[in-house]
Amino acid sequence: MAQDMNPRTCIVTRTEKSPDEMIRFVQGPDNQVFPDLKRKLPGRGVWITAQRKVLEEAISKNLFVRGFKDKVKVDDSLPQLVEDLLRQTALAALAMTKKAGLVATGQAKAEAMIRDGAALTLLQASDAGTDGVKKLAAAVKAQKVYEEKEVMLINEFTSEELDKTLNGTNTMYVALLEGGASRKLVKMISRLMNYKAQEA
Repeated sequence: MAQDMNPRTCIVTRTEKSPDEMIRFVQGPDNQVFPDLKRKLPGRGVWITAQRKVLEEAISKNLFVRGFKDKVKVDDSLPQLVEDLLRQTALAALAMTKKAGLVATGQAKAEAMIRDGAALTLLQASDAGTDGVKKLAAAVKAQKVYEEKEVMLINEFTSEELDKTLNGTNTMYVALLEGGASRKLVKMISRLMNYKAQEA
């Protein structure tokens, strides 16, 4: 069954946004508030703009009590829990993208995919070396000039996270090829990055 994509109102900003731009929270049996990232859990839910700073404001102003109209319990670790869950979801999607055959690892393969116009996005480990980063950035720039196609560069994950997810060793560069799984992955990573962003 398709999810309801009608706009929701953030209990903090009072603005309406698409559910994809928000996070739904539900009240558990013990009155504890927890995130419902998949938006499938039963019961009353409240919605908050998918940014950590907005969630922190909701907690500091005790807005969950108003939203649920009940004396709910909110753990101070909730903002970090949401970030961790968004991260886990994105990494799980990366593993699925690999299973779909839409992942090429290694600097040489990634560069070739970019120059051939086959890459949708490039994941660079946050601890990747300067030389490799510069070389692949040049390949991306050249691709944009000659093909009018801009490859997104993402450096959200460490090489250790990429290794564990892709069963690799010293994984620094991952090219994502065009496809449904890779586009879904990019959407999830963007959601994580937006959540962490300090600017509203």
